Amino acid sequence: MTAARRGGARLAAARALLDWMETGRRPAVPRDCPAESRQFVQDLLYTSVKRGRAARAALGPFVSKWPGGIAGALLETGAVQLLYMPEIPAFAAVDETVEAAKLAGRNVPAGLVNAVLRNLERNKAAAAERLAAEPLHVRESHPRRLVERWTEDFGAEAAEKIAKFDNTPGETWLLHRDGRREKLERGRAVESLPGYAQGDFIVQDPSQADAVGMFDFARAPELLDLCAAPGGKTIQAAFAGARVTACEINPGRRKTLEENIERTKTGKDVAILCEPPPGALFRNILVDAPCSNTGVMRKRPDARWNWSERKTAQLAALQAELLDKAAAFAAPGATLVYSTCSIDPRENREQAEAFLSRHGDFALVRESAKLPHADGCDGSYAAAMEKRQ
Repeated sequence: MTAARRGGARLAAARALLDWMETGRRPAVPRDCPAESRQFVQDLLYTSVKRGRAARAALGPFVSKWPGGIAGALLETGAVQLLYMPEIPAFAAVDETVEAAKLAGRNVPAGLVNAVLRNLERNKAAAAERLAAEPLHVRESHPRRLVERWTEDFGAEAAEKIAKFDNTPGETWLLHRDGRREKLERGRAVESLPGYAQGDFIVQDPSQADAVGMFDFARAPELLDLCAAPGGKTIQAAFAGARVTACEINPGRRKTLEENIERTKTGKDVAILCEPPPGALFRNILVDAPCSNTGVMRKRPDARWNWSERKTAQLAALQAELLDKAAAFAAPGATLVYSTCSIDPRENREQAEAFLSRHGDFALVRESAKLPHADGCDGSYAAAMEKRQ
């Protein structure tokens, strides 16, 4: 890439970062980003969203007044390159971020960006030492209360390991129609792979496979999926031989579900509805519930900043409601699987235990809980509960 193109890539990442900060929309690479720059822009954007708190703390001694707008976003992305992207030479991180400031327009103080980043570059060792002395929520860039919750639930050592895991790049895994799992080489676009258009595979982390694996479709192939969008577990079940009634009440999410079913050519095995048919009974029921996403924060860089105790409590109430709703569709002997991509015990084991206390005709038969610091993969939870005959 030319120097101007490299500066343009950094400007694209800074603008996407600013858009996320100002609107709260999910951080995303601009649609018009050149293909040769997309992976770099995404890496810089995601790392900046993840590491923003620490980057601003490192920049603090060198900025008397934090600039607003694109200048602040450029300082943040510049600091992230210097501190957390060792594959980028320091001179390139500074020079090309300054070039991005010049490309941004005359009102952007390129001189300030240059002076601050060069100061950070010269004093990088001291900045890293200061960061190392900061509390965990600052040095690993997470909400303070979230780190406190993890410390309460898992202990201080595990909380630090989870926070550090969140700051590593996410892996992309493929589940093929024949059941094979494959880790995608970093930087490869899923849409460009052979078999994508033919629907031969879906993207799914191995940690998310446990829930569907708890069903015995040879015994009973019918599955009710109560929260089906975007369709990963629905399609996994169809690949495994299930006939799925996939329910999604949200029109936008239902459209995504429909598109994924169409691409994977699983429509003959999947009926998409808003709600389950009244009075219908199923031998297999999946409640892949909306959750806090605390298990997938390395792949969802903004999820940590969307987290709050209030939202988690609201989600827990919704999860209980969905479980009670699911129980009404369970035939005698049915297997009801509850799953989340959370690591919060309040959304996981405590939620399953509360359901069992309300529904004495169900019993826990199997449980799986994956924690990033212990299992080296995304966090998840699944519990299979059987209704007595």
